[in-house]
Amino acid sequence: MHRDMREIRCEQAGESCLIVKHPSGLEIRIMEMPGFHTAHALFGTRYGSINNRFRLKGDAEYTQVPDGIAHFLEHKLFENEDCDAFAQYAKTGANANAYTSFDRTCYLFSCSENFAESLEILLSFVQAPYFTQASVDKEQGIIGQEIRMYDDEPSWQVFFNALRGMYHSHPVNIDIAGTVESIAEIDADLLYRCYNTFYNLHNMVLSVAGNVKADEVLAICDRLLKPCEDQGLEQVFPDEPYEVVTAETEAAMSVGAPMFYLGFKLRPRSGYALLKAELTAYMLMLTLLGNTSAFYQEMTEQGLLNSEFAVDTPFSGNGYFALLCGGESRDPRAVRDRILQVIEDAKVNGFDTETFELTRRTHYGAMIRSCNNVESNATNMLNAFISEMEPFESIRALSEITVADAERFLREELDTANITLSIVHNGKEA
Repeated sequence: MHRDMREIRCEQAGESCLIVKHPSGLEIRIMEMPGFHTAHALFGTRYGSINNRFRLKGDAEYTQVPDGIAHFLEHKLFENEDCDAFAQYAKTGANANAYTSFDRTCYLFSCSENFAESLEILLSFVQAPYFTQASVDKEQGIIGQEIRMYDDEPSWQVFFNALRGMYHSHPVNIDIAGTVESIAEIDADLLYRCYNTFYNLHNMVLSVAGNVKADEVLAICDRLLKPCEDQGLEQVFPDEPYEVVTAETEAAMSVGAPMFYLGFKLRPRSGYALLKAELTAYMLMLTLLGNTSAFYQEMTEQGLLNSEFAVDTPFSGNGYFALLCGGESRDPRAVRDRILQVIEDAKVNGFDTETFELTRRTHYGAMIRSCNNVESNATNMLNAFISEMEPFESIRALSEITVADAERFLREELDTANITLSIVHNGKEA
């Protein structure tokens, strides 16, 4: 069987992977890791909660689907006409799971034996949807309970309130699971339509690393993949203003201490430019606000922050890019004001370049070490595919970032006027 095949090598890590464009339309990414005893595989699609408006070639109009349908579809795909996939994995001993995020849905397993049998299960059930209206009705009740559980989870609400405070119309401001009302609109026909649209193999990737042989993986793929036509999937997102929706949101819930998220809304970008901006921003924020910074020491000494405070990895994707940090504080507004002051001071007086370089080198070393981790390699190859990039680009980007890049980002991109503060407290003024 003819395949388009090429090897990608990372000189810094001394690793390589194989990228195969299978005749079925699927992209396959394989990293053989001799000497390792485990294997990790992910079968993923560029389909998450934000992908709710689309059309295929030949369609005159865009199709709008209910919020939460990607997550709903993930739940339903584990069931087929005979049994569910977890029961099949139990026979091979593999540890299996799945997840839906804003921009992807992934099905995965790890194993130390019976890899071929587990890969056959993965490829088989993901390609064999089986929905009935009765099973959809039952799932609506199950997911409805899950939604209500997250509605009562303060850490989830403080995060999504920050997104709603930043984004006017981009669907990233919508809960991944949707709402009880939106999932009530889902039926079996709509699930099949979304499945046939987004689970087309031209929109998917198989990423495998560890104790595997490429020839074995490809032989299983040749036997089980079902060729399909590229449908010319086209997606569109609403125009999103640069400015945040609101500078502050508050919610009252049962919490031991007020919780907060501070979000900086940035201009979106894509590809390598986004990757480099993400890494530059993250290194910069850790330098200014991380747990070794003067800011963090000052805030903890004043009792305004504790060990729960963290600078998140940048939050980004198709049409959105934001920086978030948060934790617990008896006075979130005072913490916000001090963070903004630290950033403005750094714009005028500079920042600790030695700390920045140390932070960058530390994370660079961690990236190199992660190439000795089976799960990290498989996940990183998948992440790169979702971002329409080749593997190992993060290593290259982090190796190229300079202090001048950080200074430029700080001066030109990090706008302290374009922020939102999300607070969850006990009902008393936070």
